[in-house]
Amino acid sequence: MLIVGELINSSRKDIKPAVENKDAAFIQKITKDQLAAGANYIDVNCGTQVFNEPEVMEWLVKTVQEVTDAPLCIDTPNEKALEAGLALTKTKKPMVNSITAEKERFEIILPLVQKYDAKVVALCMDDSGMPESAKDRIAIVDKLVKDLTSNGVAEDDIYLDPLVKPVSTGDKAGMDVLETVRYIKEKYPNVHAICGLSNISFGLPNRKVLNQAFMLQTMTMGMDAYILNPLDKTMMGFIYASMATLGRDPYCGNYLTAFRNGLYEE
Repeated sequence: MLIVGELINSSRKDIKPAVENKDAAFIQKITKDQLAAGANYIDVNCGTQVFNEPEVMEWLVKTVQEVTDAPLCIDTPNEKALEAGLALTKTKKPMVNSITAEKERFEIILPLVQKYDAKVVALCMDDSGMPESAKDRIAIVDKLVKDLTSNGVAEDDIYLDPLVKPVSTGDKAGMDVLETVRYIKEKYPNVHAICGLSNISFGLPNRKVLNQAFMLQTMTMGMDAYILNPLDKTMMGFIYASMATLGRDPYCGNYLTAFRNGLYEE
């Protein structure tokens, strides 16, 4: 299971002023808190800084790496900001978030994935726009895997994002994702599946419960990576418990460690 900590994102109300004011101490505390809570990668996103995003990305990456050698997920649609971040990463396996099957974006982002030998989040989207069904997603999955691997990207470095839509907008929004994840893991067992969970609950009350339920369902289908808030103890508790019950935690080692570290209240 790979957890990408999502909190360093300038669209978040507490992060935006910290980024704008260059509050390094705050950014570094969030970084360390996420890693201590179980994040494997730290997402770095300053997409709201539209006029100087490459420069802000450089500052963020340097600031985060002053307190950790953990790998970073450079998260931006701006290829200049993406390369600015990748060029400064210390680890051998940064993550690019993201590439798509859209012809222009694929041709722009692929060389950066290759140059920095990066893992890559590949969104199930092509030039026709957001997919409407599981069938549409599956066709894009096949294209992305074929095009990435034929260009030298290892299957183990590909993280397919089936694109979660709010269940409030259509009864099949959740099932479309579940069917896509099942297909990915059956057809391409060495390729990973990743998603952000919060879109599933958009527009509905009690969102955390819906997000947690969807995490359990996607993990059962084979999802093996998430972009989420690792400081959400309930969510992380369900992740460790699910890994144990699904046979993905040998001898329940991670679950027991989480328990000893006080994640679960008796």
